Amino acid sequence: MRMWPFVKPFWFVALMSLIIGIPIGALDATVALFLKPYTDLVIVSNNAQAPWYLPFLIVGFTIIQGILIYTSNFLTAYAGGKLNYAVKEKLYAKLLSLDTAYYDKQNSGIILYRFSSDADLACNGLLYNLKTLITRICSTLGLLCVLIYTSWQLAIIAVVVLGITVAPLTMVRRLLKKLVKQNVETSQKININYTETYAGNKTILAYNLQKNQQKTFNQHLKTIFELSVRMVKRTAWISPFMHFSVSVGVSLTIAFGSWLIVQQIITAGDFVAFLAALLMMYTPLKAMGNTIVNIQNGFLAIERIYEIFEEQPQIANKENAIELTEFQNEICFNNVHFAYKEEREVLKGLSLRVKKNDSIAIVGNSGGGKSTLMALLPRFYDVKSGNIEIDGIDIRDLNIESLRHQISLVFQDNFLFNGSIRDNILLGKANASEEEIQQALKSAYLDEFITSLPEGIDTEIGERGAQLSGGQKQRIAIARAFLRNAPILILDEATSALDNKSEAIVQQAIENLMKNKTVFIIAHRLSTIKNAHHIAFIQEGQLAEFGTHEELMQKENGLYKHLYQIQFQKNEQEKRENQALEEVK
Repeated sequence: MRMWPFVKPFWFVALMSLIIGIPIGALDATVALFLKPYTDLVIVSNNAQAPWYLPFLIVGFTIIQGILIYTSNFLTAYAGGKLNYAVKEKLYAKLLSLDTAYYDKQNSGIILYRFSSDADLACNGLLYNLKTLITRICSTLGLLCVLIYTSWQLAIIAVVVLGITVAPLTMVRRLLKKLVKQNVETSQKININYTETYAGNKTILAYNLQKNQQKTFNQHLKTIFELSVRMVKRTAWISPFMHFSVSVGVSLTIAFGSWLIVQQIITAGDFVAFLAALLMMYTPLKAMGNTIVNIQNGFLAIERIYEIFEEQPQIANKENAIELTEFQNEICFNNVHFAYKEEREVLKGLSLRVKKNDSIAIVGNSGGGKSTLMALLPRFYDVKSGNIEIDGIDIRDLNIESLRHQISLVFQDNFLFNGSIRDNILLGKANASEEEIQQALKSAYLDEFITSLPEGIDTEIGERGAQLSGGQKQRIAIARAFLRNAPILILDEATSALDNKSEAIVQQAIENLMKNKTVFIIAHRLSTIKNAHHIAFIQEGQLAEFGTHEELMQKENGLYKHLYQIQFQKNEQEKRENQALEEVK
């Protein structure tokens, strides 16, 4: 019933794929049923006038059954594919709706497995196995009717044996659930191994981590193997038990059937038809154990999927949220407290006021809360207490999409999507004109680089922009921000990972981007932010100092002054070393 909303649009096709299993299974009984008159009239009575068409009827029914099997397989594949499509569509929509805190707690292996593999198992696999189960149940019921019709006495034996044979199947779910969960968790770890090997290949090579990675991977493979063996131990006995039960049933049938023939209670045709029906009934039953196991795996996958569906994002729009159409006056951080974990606050009552078109540099020691503060403004996280206001409105009362539309972000490591340079730039404004694109390229100092490429702006850059340098990636991110043209700009360590030459070019692009915007700059290199209108020094989650560069440099024993002098001395030493190196050359 949980899957009904997904099945509803094509419920008739899904239903037909299952219903057709009824005649497919029932037609198994026709072969056994036709054996009775054929045996009595032809083999026993040697009657040449026996119906000549019986073999043709058997062939005809088999052809009909074959057509139904083809139709059922097609409908099952269609319905399973549509169901898989619908579930994965909603799963991906859920993935996009979840906030940053969810991704902080999960890893790529869980995302890959639970958002993809579980959907395949719960949709295609489950529907196919349900169809198989229905077919086998109907085959069993049809053949059971033949058994009762030919000999109710022998049918009693068959039904008792059938009950004993099927009984263990009721235990499958309880036997599997814990092992399946452990198997899923280990499979997720293997997915993590693959993604980390792909993304971290340079680190693996640089630190000679091949043996270490192989050891970790082998441990996970060993766990998967051991779980598989335990799963076989818990469930593999079902099939041999069913084989044994079936053999007992057949043996008792032969013994008791022979006595009934001698007593002339049943005919030889009755016995042959009964025995054929019994064997045909028991054969699919012996394989039904695996089908039940697969169905239970599908149901467990549905449970895991609905655990995801029930995840609620912590960041969501309030009812009747306010649309932020324009930023007009100021941004205020009022006594902001925030913690990733309850026991450790990152921001401790921080207050800050920024006027429109002002630039403010956020500086301080690592771990002081600079990036965290900026992650609160676009509501990647929500404050623990206090509030953040834009033009006097708490950002939690604003429509999230409209809030983020007013903000552009340039990170230290900007994510570029697989595709062309044009595709990545247009993320800032999907309907940008060619003139706007060219202006963005020029402002980001990308035009010369683009001209040097054979395919220009339509050059494919690979996954995560693998074919570009760090400076080129940053300038593409800046061009993207130019197209967005949001009034609020956040620069989070935008040049810290670049060499001096690249930094100089990117810094020029950033200065173009900052014009007529309210800018928050997070930077370790203080030389890049001394021209900001204001500088806020954050220490251990609190605002320790605030003012212009000149004002803060006047403070005796000031934190900013101390940090600046350390960096200045370091820079001077680097210059002297570079000059000495040039003289040696």
